[in-house]
This record gives sequence, structure tokens and C-alpha cells, in this order.
Amino acid sequence: MTQHATVIDSPVLTWAAVRTQRPTFGEPRAVLMTGEEASVNNRSSAEAKIALFRSLFRGRDDVYPRRFESRKTGKSGYAPACANEWVTGLCEKPRMKCAECPNRRFLPVTDDVIRRHLSGHDDEGRDFVLGVYPMLLDETCFFLGADFDKAHWREDVQAFLETCCNMNVPAGLERSRSGNGGHVWLFFEEAIPAGLARKLGSHILTETMERRPDIGLDSYDRFFPNQDTLPQGGFGNLIALPLQKQPRECGNSVFLDDRLVPYSDQWAFLSSVRKISRYNADEVVRAAEGRGRVVGVRLALAEEDNAAPWTAPPSRRRKDPPITEPLPDSLELNSSPQ
Repeated sequence: MTQHATVIDSPVLTWAAVRTQRPTFGEPRAVLMTGEEASVNNRSSAEAKIALFRSLFRGRDDVYPRRFESRKTGKSGYAPACANEWVTGLCEKPRMKCAECPNRRFLPVTDDVIRRHLSGHDDEGRDFVLGVYPMLLDETCFFLGADFDKAHWREDVQAFLETCCNMNVPAGLERSRSGNGGHVWLFFEEAIPAGLARKLGSHILTETMERRPDIGLDSYDRFFPNQDTLPQGGFGNLIALPLQKQPRECGNSVFLDDRLVPYSDQWAFLSSVRKISRYNADEVVRAAEGRGRVVGVRLALAEEDNAAPWTAPPSRRRKDPPITEPLPDSLELNSSPQ
């Protein structure tokens, strides 16, 4: 696989527009080593980069979602990669969900699958974008992702990361594929219960809103995993993996420093990221629950429960249904200090 080393190299990124964004937090989110000190860097082999990538972005390895785009309509979404996809007599999409299909032959995650994602194409030259189902079959996870979008995502992400820093919780910030949002990643030393991971994230949100009530965190969308338990017969929500070649070349789907500028050596940064132990997560959540500092967060629909994912807005939020009942002539509101 050495012939693929160059296509997995991080590009030289220039992002003048982002450099106008401040601020710096009190302490770095990770102890960033130079390329020479990092165990993996831009000059490392493809095998070393893939091994590092798989050690961080770990989810279900018996199945993975791949991004698709309809040639007829241009609509896009993700579907489980299956050896029998569109095979006549075996595949019954869209009438039957993949998770319910008796002929499904899901493809596992391999080093070659990761290579295709990082290089941006499969062996036939078609675009290849990989996602991951974070929740394992035993309802544990190796990471927690927090999704932020909307116009003020930068301010909200910065506030969230300041809280992580104050709590000594290591985190990494990725600019999304579209460039219009961000993902904050928390990595764990071992698979921990999804409910525990989500409580940790909820506590960070609670502390952030308490410390910065002026922000409101309106851009916060959801966590990955987005459930404490697996939906029956389903996979749970998926998240697109970072560093896919096409958005990466545009300065997106890459990790950012405290000034929201992409790290020049993405692999050196990832090599320096600290992971959170199960013990530390337990301790933080136990203390937070004792003080009532864990506020519940909303759930989003699992992707496999949506027969037409392309109809959902980018944030996956659905519009509230219209009010059909008669409305009162007047309302009386009582306001009080926050």
C-alpha cells in the first residue's frame, strides 16, 4: 500500500478568512507535538496513518455507511455498504430497509476502506465518502461527537471548547464537510456506555450555558451517538468521518487550532490527541449528577428510520407542524430576571 502514501498526505492549507477568527483558550486542547516529535505525521506511511485513523474513529466494524448521490435527482445521503446492493432478486430498496433485508451482506471496515475514504475514491475511480455508526452492538462507544451548525457555530464551539479546557477534558475540533459547521470530538481510551458518554457531553453543555448564558448555544444540533440504546433492528445515527480528500482540499473536514485555523500537519495533531479514561468520565458525570448539572439533550431520528433522508434539512431538524387548533385572542406573559 506504499503507493497510496502520497494521496493520504495532508495538503498545505491557506485559510485567510478563518485567520480573522479569534480567540485562544487558556490552555491547548491537546499537547501538539511537532512533525518530528509526533509518532505519525505527514511523512509517515499510509499504513501508519490508517492505523492512527482507525484507533480514533472507532465504531461498528462489521458495517459502514457510504455516501451516495443520485445521478437522476442529485440528492445525496448515506446507506449501509452491502455486497448485494441493487442485485436483481436480492436487493429490494427502497421498498425494504437495509436493516430488515434478509439478503443483506454488509461489508466490514478494513484498512482498504479507510484508504479509499482518505484518497477520495474507490478502486473504480468513483467518489468514496465513509461514515461510521458510533454505537457498538453492546451499546458502548469509543468517541462522542458534538455537532454544531447555523451562522453562530464558531462562537458556540469556542464556548463549548473553553468549558472542555476548564474541565481538563481533551477535545478536537473539526470543520464540517460543508464548511458551515463544526464537530467537537471526545475520544475514549476504551468503549464506554453510550449513555455515560452522552451525559458527559450534556454536562459540558450545561456548564457552557451556565457560564455563557448570552450565547444560548443555538447552533448545537446533537451528539453522536444520539441514543443511549440501539433502536430495534437499527444501527443508530451515523456521522461522516473527517479528512476525506475532496473537502479537505477546500479546507473543510479538517481539524482546527484555537484560532480556527487548520493544523498544517493533521496527522501530527491526531497523534497528539489525548483520550479520556472510563474512570475519569465516571467521576465527572457522578459529581455532575450529584449537583444536578446534567441537562437532557434532544434526540434526532436515526438515519435508517428515514425512508427519504434527502428530504431532511442539513441539520436533520424537521419543521414544527402547523397549529391547526383555534388560537386565543390574547396571551398574558409574565417575565422575570434570568
